[in-house]
Amino acid sequence: MSPTLFQQALGASFFRLPESLRRLHGAQGHGHWSGVATIERGRNPLARLCARVAGLPGSARDVATTVEVIADARGETWRRDFGGRPMATRLSFRDGRLRERLGPLQFRYALLGNDGAIWWRVDGVRLFGLLPLPASLFEGVRCREFEQDGRYRFEVEARLPLVGRVIRYEGWLAPD
Repeated sequence: MSPTLFQQALGASFFRLPESLRRLHGAQGHGHWSGVATIERGRNPLARLCARVAGLPGSARDVATTVEVIADARGETWRRDFGGRPMATRLSFRDGRLRERLGPLQFRYALLGNDGAIWWRVDGVRLFGLLPLPASLFEGVRCREFEQDGRYRFEVEARLPLVGRVIRYEGWLAPD
């Protein structure tokens, strides 16, 4: 079997991660997880517009959440559902970076596996896959995945200059 995207992106540190993270990111083919999330969208009109363009879910507290991961030879499709509000992204690995397509944006991330967590750092962004945007505009985009009480947990926040918080969501997932 070939290594998964996250095994490629994290290298040997992948195998030192807690079991719940290795299980979610080490699955081949198809996987399904369920849990609970809380989502807070930004209130600034520009933040709302950015969230809408990116296809991000609306605010919700303690909402039932599912994530379906479908892996193929070219990458992974992540289909998230936050209480009936879908959000899909496409992940791939190229040139040493994890890439994620979210609406018209393509993010490039450097991943770090450290202290039992995966930390995502934006390393580049392209609009429509063509127009490079300054990575410094996206320094407020942060993601941390970790294990707590044996569960996979996630915290994601996106803040932009002059816009403020676009979205923040956090929660937990367990395999179905």
